Amino acid sequence: MPKLTKPLTNTEVKQARPRDKVYTLSDGEGLQLRVKPNGSKLWLLDYRRPYTKKRTSLSFGSYPDLTIAEARKKRTEARALLAKNIDPKEYREEQSRISENAFNNTLEYIARQWLEVKKATISADHATDTQRSLELHIFPDMGNVPIHKITAMKAIDTLKPIAAKGNLETIKRLCQRLNEIMVYAVNTPASLTATRSQGSARRFKGLQTTSAHTQARRAASAAHPDHSQHQTHHPLPNRVATPHNGEAQ
Repeated sequence: MPKLTKPLTNTEVKQARPRDKVYTLSDGEGLQLRVKPNGSKLWLLDYRRPYTKKRTSLSFGSYPDLTIAEARKKRTEARALLAKNIDPKEYREEQSRISENAFNNTLEYIARQWLEVKKATISADHATDTQRSLELHIFPDMGNVPIHKITAMKAIDTLKPIAAKGNLETIKRLCQRLNEIMVYAVNTPASLTATRSQGSARRFKGLQTTSAHTQARRAASAAHPDHSQHQTHHPLPNRVATPHNGEAQ
């Protein structure tokens, strides 16, 4: 019968004093508190890696920044992964990489990739016009925003100043381009993991006629009440199905 380890108490953790050499206090189920000669205390999980069965340790954080209750919660989460033959250290590294990629995949970065693909299906003048419109109206406010943090409401807020000037045709084209960029983002290997894992498609949901166009017209009406009465209505496109669909010239 395996020896049972008595869980540590808050007092034992707090009063653990440094010694000449590093030593550990065990809380059970692999959780340890490593105490160094300089007095620092670090929570670790001692475990065997799936498949190789080699013993290793996973750092959770230092005490008292990480309390004993929080360390135990992390132990539970790590052991749940181990029960599925998932190495918690490798899992954390992978999640860190995904998160880093997500924040590196900004709207401007993805938009420029999308435009390079789209250039094969449009004229040079159209490509130049598309790039300039994004650089003028979209990138200043949203270019550095990670693609997974782009929402329809954020886009609408960016477009409102343009709508206030009565440029509804420009709004129409920008909305269609933004929709295509977002669809490209969730269907392209370069950004697929980051955008899907963060749920960007669900959060963006496309700029629909009932949202962007309606709010744009309201903003235009407020800024130019006389002009808006004679403005031709151009319904905005719903979210496009693929990143390669044609757009209004």
